[in-house]
Amino acid sequence: MEEDDVTIREQNFHSQVREYIICFLLFAVLYIVSYCIITRYKRKTDDQEDEDAVVNRISLYLCTFTLAMSGGAVLLLPFSIISNEILLSFPRNYYIQWLNGSLIHGLWNLVSLFSNLCLFVLMPFAYFFLESEGFAGSKKGIKSRVLETFVMLFLLGLLILGIVWVASALIDNDAASMESLYDLWEFYLPYLYSCISLMGGLLLLMCTPVGLSRMFTVMGQLLVKPTILEDLDEQIYCVTLQEEALQRRLNGSTSSHSQGSAHRLNKELDIVRDQRNKLERRKKASAWEKNLLYPIVMLILLTGTTISVLLVALNILYLLVDETAMPKGSTDRGLGNTSLSPFGVVQAVVEIVLMFYLMVSSVVGFYSLRVFEGLTPRKDDTTMTTIIGCCVSILVLSSALPVMSRTLGITRFDLLGDFGRFNWLGNFYIVLSYNLLFAVVTTLCLVRKFTSAIREELLKALGLDKLQLSNSPTDPESGKIVANGHQKTL
Repeated sequence: MEEDDVTIREQNFHSQVREYIICFLLFAVLYIVSYCIITRYKRKTDDQEDEDAVVNRISLYLCTFTLAMSGGAVLLLPFSIISNEILLSFPRNYYIQWLNGSLIHGLWNLVSLFSNLCLFVLMPFAYFFLESEGFAGSKKGIKSRVLETFVMLFLLGLLILGIVWVASALIDNDAASMESLYDLWEFYLPYLYSCISLMGGLLLLMCTPVGLSRMFTVMGQLLVKPTILEDLDEQIYCVTLQEEALQRRLNGSTSSHSQGSAHRLNKELDIVRDQRNKLERRKKASAWEKNLLYPIVMLILLTGTTISVLLVALNILYLLVDETAMPKGSTDRGLGNTSLSPFGVVQAVVEIVLMFYLMVSSVVGFYSLRVFEGLTPRKDDTTMTTIIGCCVSILVLSSALPVMSRTLGITRFDLLGDFGRFNWLGNFYIVLSYNLLFAVVTTLCLVRKFTSAIREELLKALGLDKLQLSNSPTDPESGKIVANGHQKTL
């Protein structure tokens, strides 16, 4: 009997060690990828080892950790779904015994824990540490800046504590609910994170429909469009003449010209050069790239968006007739018992692709909104303050992605860990309204996108394009006139 107990303890010990190693390896890969991404956009500074350089390096490491946690939150549902299908296909395979319910639950709990840590501690610390200068009258240095940062964090914590306490009193003025907030770890932090997740879900609801329609424009800028009734040689010749004229005006400017005028000419010259480079790229592109790749990519985007809207519409019907369609958390440690996808591996792969597509669309939509345009990163020219804002925004979006995917019915995989403990997930009216808003807003954005292009073409056919009746200030391609006076948007 004692030998059996020892054997069980040894097995549990080895299982725990194996899970820790797997979690560490996954985190190491995410950290390296995140570090490469941030250093690609971070503004280059000198190598002088001064106080500001040390502060920037510490903030860089904290931002990298936060971005790695964002990647982990994005991969939670896809990794769990594919693990469930693998265990169903190979239930007794010796080489996948490490893939079990304990590992999946551990990953969900770790991502939830460190997401809270990044959102409420590390990112505020990085920002205040970057902006701190030390208290007046104290000796300048790292210690003084750290002390000021901790004081600011303490005051911020008191402020958030008071705001959430007052909000809870206004929403649910119950003695039991008020007393529960005094339990910081079991009730207050999950309640606070539930509020943050609701804000993240609303932010996703605002960004994703915009991103789904914006993806067509972004891919149109990255790919080479088909050449339809266009003379690229003539356009390149006219743009080259315009570039030479601007260059002559810039070179022939005298001292009487103001610095603002020279700056304006340089800006116009950069725009013309960029236009010329795009035209030359379209001319050099192969026939299959212009006539085959572009339509295929557009068709894939349209198919993915259509499937997403149809799944949300079906989920609305399920919510109206079946209570089990409500998103809920799960504490069941079993994995690989039943398939949550009626069509097996194929549907699981489609669900995973749609989740990644929604995440990319939400990021594109986030940076497309005028409110957040200032956070758009630029290669080798992004300040640490902007990087901190980007990391916080992406963390909020990625943490809300599993909840949004389950709420919209993209997948039937139940939320694990603290992700399933959000209070608002049990409210039928909030979940139903969320689905309705997503379906309606996405449909309206797509209709506006495609009807705008058709309207532009109709105006050109009628010869009314010079009136610019349909130019929208939010469309970056509107008002872009090429050399022969026509505007191509197809």
